[in-house]
Amino acid sequence: METEDGGCGDQGATLHAVSSAVLAVTRHLSVHEVLQVIVRAAAQLLDARYAALGVPDDEGSFAEFVVEGVSEEEWERIGPLPRQHGMLAAMLHGDTPKRLADIRKEPEFEGWPVAHPVLKDFLGVPILDGEDVLGIVFLANKRRPGGFTEDDEELLTLFAAHAAIAIANARLHEHNRELTVVAERNRLARELHDAVAQKLFSLRLTARTASALAERDPARTVKELEQVERLAAEALNELRAVIFELRPADLADGLVSSLRKHVEVLDRAHEASVRIAADEAVVLPEEHEAVAYRITQEALYNALRHAGARTVEVRLGTRDGNAVLEVADDGSGFDTSDTAESQGGLGLASMRDRAASIGGDLTIDATPENGTTVRLEVPL
Repeated sequence: METEDGGCGDQGATLHAVSSAVLAVTRHLSVHEVLQVIVRAAAQLLDARYAALGVPDDEGSFAEFVVEGVSEEEWERIGPLPRQHGMLAAMLHGDTPKRLADIRKEPEFEGWPVAHPVLKDFLGVPILDGEDVLGIVFLANKRRPGGFTEDDEELLTLFAAHAAIAIANARLHEHNRELTVVAERNRLARELHDAVAQKLFSLRLTARTASALAERDPARTVKELEQVERLAAEALNELRAVIFELRPADLADGLVSSLRKHVEVLDRAHEASVRIAADEAVVLPEEHEAVAYRITQEALYNALRHAGARTVEVRLGTRDGNAVLEVADDGSGFDTSDTAESQGGLGLASMRDRAASIGGDLTIDATPENGTTVRLEVPL
């Protein structure tokens, strides 16, 4: 009876460990982060001294090669990324795990760099997406004596199946994000063409009128030239605003600093007053900050271009364990039940998708003629 209880306890602990490892991996969205967490989780799961994951490229090397248990200094001394040869090549061209008592005694083993750690007991599993090998994850030098067991092999194979899903999802997420960036730039290009072309066309007609009136009606010529100056200033503001939006967001100094810079530029470029009130202590993961920045950018664009706002305020703070980012304006507002307008012309569906991609929640408070508040809440 005690043996059965012990067995159940061991099985429960193992399932809990696998579940924790899988959750750790699926919590991330970028491919590189997913690879790093897979390697770290696999090493912890099977109590290995060393772990690595290689993603092959089409040129006989590896597009990504992530390691655990090797310091940056040691990695630099090891030298270039490994090639697809020896044991790595054998695993990439197969679809079965490799479990070895001493890898150095295998025929496929080839001499490694002098600075490379000495590997002995070895367990490698391909990460498969159908018949395609996404990569290989391997462990070496189990901390407890005896090397890797058959149970370890089954456990790592199970974990690799979940890792394949996480890698595929991360790649899909990055691809969708790239498509979103392209669509956003195309939209901005159209806005640039429409807004500035219209201003320049009016500017040209007004200049022609002033030229025609110069001799016979000097007073009206002065007024037309004043109109030329106003139109030229508006065209310049349009160019500045759109070019700023086309530039990639530089979040190296953090979200708050980047938002302040963006607000300052928009405040100079538009007649509306654009302000910011932000808590400097709010810090989000890098990818979350990038999404929050883009949502703010879109909300500001809507307020300044579509709503005719006189005042726009960006607010960033915390509430109930969440970071709360708001863009509030006193513009024309809109009817949130009008799906064609709210989800199409204003890009609110895109903003909601962005928010969901980082586990956030986006809400829109708007009524006609009473302004709009776009609110993003993200768990800290």
